Amino acid sequence: MLSEEQVAQFAMLDGLYREWNSKINVISRKDIDNLYLHHVLHSLSIGKYIHFTPGTTILDVGTGGGFPGIPLAILFPECHFYLIDSIGKKIRVATEVATALGLANVTCTHRNAKEERNRYDYVVSRAVMTASELLQLVQKNISRTQHNAIPNGLICLKGGDLTDELAHLHRWYEITPITDYFTHPYFETKKILYIPC
Repeated sequence: MLSEEQVAQFAMLDGLYREWNSKINVISRKDIDNLYLHHVLHSLSIGKYIHFTPGTTILDVGTGGGFPGIPLAILFPECHFYLIDSIGKKIRVATEVATALGLANVTCTHRNAKEERNRYDYVVSRAVMTASELLQLVQKNISRTQHNAIPNGLICLKGGDLTDELAHLHRWYEITPITDYFTHPYFETKKILYIPC
């Protein structure tokens, strides 16, 4: 059940992203009207897949304007989210949105994932590169200390046919269709890819 504060924070997202998107384009102009469906709800599907326990640390790689990190940070106020992106103007938007929402559990940093040295319970990402490339990049950042129901690892939001991409991934993984949680046609080709590390 969402608190009044969480409901208010989710309600503020539309105005904040419209304002920032007019200055710095982080969401395509035609997609801004679909903010809640294509970006917020899509991000929140991770919260359907796993309920992070309080104190969990999550690194969002290639966060852009703050997805999936900011919606998840609203949903899990007792967890800490570290958002990184190699493009400074995008991380500025994520920083400004997190500040306007009063999200004390979000840290935004202009950084390339190669340079990230800290360890986290999970790494989340929205299809910034292939799963094997991303895994190679962030495996060093996954903590060995377990706090959650499923082992620490990488949780990616993916779309389309993943057959070729996953053929190169020589390890166990799990794919969950987002339609398991949300039935809107937009999610028909969307999936959550989980790789324990």
